[in-house]
Amino acid sequence: MTEHRDTGENKVGKCLLHNWAEERAVAALDNEETKTQIQRHGHRGILTMDQESKMETVTTLKAAYVPPKSPGVRLKGIRGEFLEKHIAQMISDKIHAELNPPTPKTDFCSTTQRDFCVEGFVPLTPETTQAHDYKTDQAVTFWSENYQQIQGVTAVQTLKAPFRKSALFSTPISERLDEIEPPPDN
Repeated sequence: MTEHRDTGENKVGKCLLHNWAEERAVAALDNEETKTQIQRHGHRGILTMDQESKMETVTTLKAAYVPPKSPGVRLKGIRGEFLEKHIAQMISDKIHAELNPPTPKTDFCSTTQRDFCVEGFVPLTPETTQAHDYKTDQAVTFWSENYQQIQGVTAVQTLKAPFRKSALFSTPISERLDEIEPPPDN
């Protein structure tokens, strides 16, 4: 298709692309008014020929869809209406109770009160079976109890202190051959 452009001298504005048909339709009306009047108020006489006519106040939607009018008499009985409202209220209350359960009673009890202050409990200090010195004794831990299963640890020299410093892994073999008793292997 070839594009046709209006080449007349009485054009108001630039022709938009593919808008030349509209420009031709209003070309005859452009002679009557100035350029600024046309841009402000548009072309007169395109939509209506009577310039003094008033616009309608009713829209096409309101004219086409009129709300239905009530018959003026009661369609349901009073008892049926109350029954329907009562059933709707019961269902609403039931759903509200399911969705919003009552909050549980708050227990203001600390861990100390719950776990250590039990009625009937008498605290007893056990008697010591051996004399211990916390400054010199080796601490009892998971690792000190299971040092036989640990991999990559130097051979233990004394059973009472399994994690003491040991230079056996870096001692040359020629020096270790002079030992009378070899170190125990894990």
